[in-house]
Amino acid sequence: MRAAVQRLAARLVPPPGDLLRDRLYRRLWLSILISSFGGQITMLALPLTAAVLLHATPTQMGLLTAMELAPFALFSLPSGVWLDRVRKLPVYITGEALIAVMLATVPAAWAFGVLGMPYLYVVGFLIGCVFVTAGTAAQIVLTQVVPRPRLVEAHAKNALASSAAEVAGPGVAGALIKVVGAPFALLADAILLAFSVLILRGLDVREAQPAGGGPFWPALKAGLRFVAQQRLLVVLAVLVGAWQMCHHAAMVVQILFATRELGLNERQIGLCYIGLGGGTVVASAVGHRLSRAIGTGPCLLLGFALCGLGWLQLAVAPASGWGVASFVAMLVCFGAGAVLIFINFLALRQAVTPEPLLGRMTSTMRWLILLPAAPGALLGGLLGEHLGLRWALAAGGIGALAIAAAGWRLTRLRGQHGLPEPALAPAAE
Repeated sequence: MRAAVQRLAARLVPPPGDLLRDRLYRRLWLSILISSFGGQITMLALPLTAAVLLHATPTQMGLLTAMELAPFALFSLPSGVWLDRVRKLPVYITGEALIAVMLATVPAAWAFGVLGMPYLYVVGFLIGCVFVTAGTAAQIVLTQVVPRPRLVEAHAKNALASSAAEVAGPGVAGALIKVVGAPFALLADAILLAFSVLILRGLDVREAQPAGGGPFWPALKAGLRFVAQQRLLVVLAVLVGAWQMCHHAAMVVQILFATRELGLNERQIGLCYIGLGGGTVVASAVGHRLSRAIGTGPCLLLGFALCGLGWLQLAVAPASGWGVASFVAMLVCFGAGAVLIFINFLALRQAVTPEPLLGRMTSTMRWLILLPAAPGALLGGLLGEHLGLRWALAAGGIGALAIAAAGWRLTRLRGQHGLPEPALAPAAE
């Protein structure tokens, strides 16, 4: 027995040279794991609050998602200039804390009888505002902890942390929502985010000296000009932006499809979402090796195709037990595909960007890829309400497959095997 325990412990210890051997990265990874687990609760609890308790229509579900995304269109570019002038870790920590507070207001509003769709729109918009800056800061903090040649590996390990949460989280979230109700389940995420904040406060990140003040507009234009001059970044922005439109068109109706077409309750939906975790675990475990084997570009394009296949097969699935299996298969495909997309997308764009421009590049790229997301969410809601939920899923599936084909035939991504060297930064005007 003792020998078996020792063998198990030996397997759990990262091998020599593994990133998790690094104390600083290990703390960051643990924070991501905890906040991701809480995020699984919110991912189910927020739309279920709208769909089940507030009886939201497909159009209202699309509007809720659009409100969460609107801050990216409004504030991403100026936030990038600001982030290049401040330390990123405090922004990341403050953002986690603010999201915890905002989530905690939802059950309070429900308890006082003032919760409605307008309130959720406001909460979604405010959380989006925080993600604009704190989410960008989090991505930059990773580049300050991990050497650039190991960014794909780091993003894969981060995805593995998220995947571990996605395996256990949905089942726990579904049961929790069933017991205490969707609004009060959000308190669990708020508490987990508080633990994440405590871990992040202990990080000893050696940040480069932020750029000086200087005129705002020349700095903003320098970031835009850098992205526009990098062919790789332009191609990535177009493809991932188009995929985001497809993703959000399908996403806004999938909870409605599960509850209204398949007749699933909160706990059953939570169990189905374990499939999402299964897909992300597999992709996170093999994604780094797959990227090295077939190349970062082809691996990213494979992610688009997997997502498209998942949405398209669900669009034609029967409303029966086979339909439930198809719903799980869609979540598996999406989980695997999204991981393959983002571990390669994030690594490529960070590798090509010099450090003084990381904030502006990240914010510009997030702005570009999320501009189509809000229209996609509204389109999915309109299709779901006026033509049927299956039409929104089909639109997402066909669109994602077309993006994968276009990326393979019309760009150089199929020949992009390694990470590029950092480009030269343009001088500010």
